[in-house]
Amino acid sequence: MAVRGVMAIAMLAIGWLSAVVGGARAAEVAVDVGHGLVDQGAISARGKSEYIFNDRLARRLADELTTRGLRVRPINFDGQIDSLIARPQQAAGADFFISIHHDSVQPHLLRDWQWQGAPQTYSDDHAGFALFVSHHNPDLPTSLRCASAIGARLRHLGFVPARHHADPSAVKPRQPADADNAVYYYDNLVVLYKTTLPAVLFEAGVIKNRDEERLLDDPVYQGRMADAIATGLAACLFVGS
Repeated sequence: MAVRGVMAIAMLAIGWLSAVVGGARAAEVAVDVGHGLVDQGAISARGKSEYIFNDRLARRLADELTTRGLRVRPINFDGQIDSLIARPQQAAGADFFISIHHDSVQPHLLRDWQWQGAPQTYSDDHAGFALFVSHHNPDLPTSLRCASAIGARLRHLGFVPARHHADPSAVKPRQPADADNAVYYYDNLVVLYKTTLPAVLFEAGVIKNRDEERLLDDPVYQGRMADAIATGLAACLFVGS
């Protein structure tokens, strides 16, 4: 991103904070921890559940959003929600919904290996973050605008955008919504269309990739990623307010 673009995001974020200080209503972001204690999602290359990764990043993001003056509504922070539709229902009345996830790969790409004496599977073929939106969301323009803002901020800070979701050779290639910033359409995701508010599902990276898994498990990396997501989202919501 050009310096002018970076400065624009910074000014928008400052404007947002000024509005909060001046007494304007702060936007409320519903932050959803993907999966849970029962359905723990994908298993990483070294045997950790996706839910653990999701929980850590979602909590870091909630802190960063609060620091920027936004209100946060925690969704599934206790890991007890076992229904997909319950997540957007609990977010009703908020201004934005973001569901935090970590990605896997198609089964045919997995390879066997051993980690600390236990059999595991991995794939180093794909990596990178991605954001998903749905044509069926009731506020697609805001969903797209915020997804692109988040992706642009992540790219500016050096995070790698995923490109494989739109690969024609994929089992179910996704239509790009903003390819530069790794935003793709995933129309039938319940948390994106069974809702009354703009929504994005964020995939932080591929935990089956052995190198990326190490990064995603690093608290410093998590903090930088949460900072980027919060900055992009705050700027987007300020523009829309």
